[in-house]
Amino acid sequence: MTSDTPARRRLRVFSRRRGAPSRARRRLGAAVRMLAALALAGGVYTAFAPGAFADEPRQLSATALEGKQLYDNSCISCHGRDGQGVDDRGPSLIGVGSASVEFQVGTGRMPMVRQEAQAEQKKPLFDKNQTKQLGQYIQELGGGPQVPEGELVENLDENAEALARGGELFRVNCTSCHGFGGGGGALSSGKFAPSLSASTPEEIYAAMLSGPQNMPVFGDNQLTPEEKREIITYITLQLQEDRDPGGLFNLGRYGPSTEGVAIFLVGITILVFTSLWIAGKS
Repeated sequence: MTSDTPARRRLRVFSRRRGAPSRARRRLGAAVRMLAALALAGGVYTAFAPGAFADEPRQLSATALEGKQLYDNSCISCHGRDGQGVDDRGPSLIGVGSASVEFQVGTGRMPMVRQEAQAEQKKPLFDKNQTKQLGQYIQELGGGPQVPEGELVENLDENAEALARGGELFRVNCTSCHGFGGGGGALSSGKFAPSLSASTPEEIYAAMLSGPQNMPVFGDNQLTPEEKREIITYITLQLQEDRDPGGLFNLGRYGPSTEGVAIFLVGITILVFTSLWIAGKS
């Protein structure tokens, strides 16, 4: 058995003193790691729970504030506060942009009188200025597509091929629903594609951007802004101004089928009466 000499006792005391700072450092490190974990958890919560700050007031322009007043009086019952939507009444308007508002409100389709298979065009409740104000409010709420400023119909003196290209694009993308003459047509489930005979360039452009009812959205990836203007040029200058290349009688502009039926019926009738006349003279 070894004796507990003074030298050994001094060595044990020195060892205990040297170990004390190590425990303090471990406790300090644990506290630092805890604070870092709490900061990380708070950052993750802030990033993935933005709703906690949704009630902060938005800075709206003067036009948007006018639109908000109109919205709160006429639209909030179906589309909810701040355009969030109401179940079984109206969809959210976040992200639809001013183009959708200008089409739906500008053509009288909104506000709807009642829930139907399709909102039909009627006399607008708001004038053009009020429609712009509503559109600006929805635009500032959540962004979305906008109808560009400026002329939407091409100048044929500067772009002589716009009419021909617009006609080709119209036949590829639009005739399956709206017909070759833009007269519209029936769809499934009580819906229909409306006639384009009275549609303005702004309405057509807004419809292509927003895709109302059963119409697909023609974003700039599907049809460039220039191609959209060419389609509008064809509709405006060719279809709406009654320029029928086939002659005086357009037969409702339903396409080659009606023309073929008309020619067949008229031709057969003439042939029958001609045969009877020849037989009577024989």
